[in-house]
Amino acid sequence: MAVVVAFVSQKGGVGKSTLARALAASAVTAGLTVKTVDLDPDQATITVWAKARDRYEVSPPIKVDAFRFVKDALSSTSGEEFVIIDTPGGISEAVAEIAAHATFLVQPTSPSVDDLYPAVLVFGALERVGISRQQLAFAVCRTLADDEAENARAYLSGLGFAVLAGDIPERVEYRAAMNQGRAITEASQQDLSQRASTMIADLLKRAGCVMPQDQPEQRLTGTG
Repeated sequence: MAVVVAFVSQKGGVGKSTLARALAASAVTAGLTVKTVDLDPDQATITVWAKARDRYEVSPPIKVDAFRFVKDALSSTSGEEFVIIDTPGGISEAVAEIAAHATFLVQPTSPSVDDLYPAVLVFGALERVGISRQQLAFAVCRTLADDEAENARAYLSGLGFAVLAGDIPERVEYRAAMNQGRAITEASQQDLSQRASTMIADLLKRAGCVMPQDQPEQRLTGTG
């Protein structure tokens, strides 16, 4: 059974598509068979990004399939080891449907209270419909200083939620990378690329993924 990782949030612009692109790039580069799904075909953020990746001839190429409905996305899988789902901003019945099929759900949030508070409410709502807290993790993104990132991590951890390692700062180099079809793990500035890779590596492990270089004989195992 495929490992399914979905990125959700009540708000747009908090980092769902940014992390979905980074996860797809890292997983494909590592040799995993990956299906990347864009559930917001109108905005088409990661679909447009994948086309830019082809245009700039970034390797490896990443195919993104766009769907309006969760059931269509899930039924389109054909034996991939890993499915990555980027959802539109907002919480709806579709998110609950995704959660019911997902191995792991990631909710990016900025350190702002305006984002943290509704983000906690979203995960609380998912728990009330039967989603295990072990399936949930926050990702601290769009940070401007180390101390605000640490404070956000401490707040979320103090509530008993998992928080992915590190944080993703606001940097023009990340934007430049994505404008050219690269992921934030492929930024031109090595320290920024490594900073993003730290979070993505933690996500892969928490989702139950074993990278080929770590255990060549067991590439992927699902926890859910």
